[in-house]
Amino acid sequence: MEGKINNKRVLITGASKGLGSVCAKEFADRGARLMISGRNVKKLEELRQTFPDPDSHRVFAGDLTCPEICKDLVGQAMNFLGGVDVIVHVAGGGYGFRDPLLTWDQMNTLFKVNIASAAEINRLAIPEMVKKQSGYVIHVGSIASQEATGSVGYNTVKSALAAYVRGLGRDLASSGVIITGILPGAFYAPNNAWRRLEANEPEVVQDFIQKNLPRKKIAEAEEIVPLILFLSSDSASMMSGSCVPIDAGEGKAYAV
Repeated sequence: MEGKINNKRVLITGASKGLGSVCAKEFADRGARLMISGRNVKKLEELRQTFPDPDSHRVFAGDLTCPEICKDLVGQAMNFLGGVDVIVHVAGGGYGFRDPLLTWDQMNTLFKVNIASAAEINRLAIPEMVKKQSGYVIHVGSIASQEATGSVGYNTVKSALAAYVRGLGRDLASSGVIITGILPGAFYAPNNAWRRLEANEPEVVQDFIQKNLPRKKIAEAEEIVPLILFLSSDSASMMSGSCVPIDAGEGKAYAV
């Protein structure tokens, strides 16, 4: 896969922690040039310094729920990288909203973080991909898009994200731009929700593992990265509009 990633220009959101940081390190190690985005500039800079040739990469810190910040991110990525070949949308989450009767502001926050920011970045970046008839845009969803495994808000926005990927992928299928999504089950990544829950309520995590995971262990982010690398490569030519489960048998739904 190294030869298929080397020198690609990659924009990754949600890179200051979790799966985004793991993805960024893997892409950099394989010779890609990166614009990594997140809210914590210190963590982003620390991550960049672990890359081979850190000066070949740039960080961008900002709140992507604001359209103007999305515009600034895409503009800086285009200027610094000279274009974007791959976008990996990792930013998202449930924000700990557990009450099923979500407030207007809570639902609005979840929608902006999980869908609207990605859609705005795509709106700004994809036209250049269409012009060159090449590009790969990967969205990190969840198996909660198919079955009600999470909170009401999380299930709702991840389902909407899957619908967005399917619809956009179909509409752009003839353009050479491949729009995809991945649907992970539970996994550990640096400072992600599962790591925090394990630290605070280890008995809850163990109960979940025994009841829900056929492998009797939670996955590591590194197990998910190969699928993202595949979807970022020429080998993904048939994948447009696809949302690919990667859950080690955790999910129980048939429909994809």
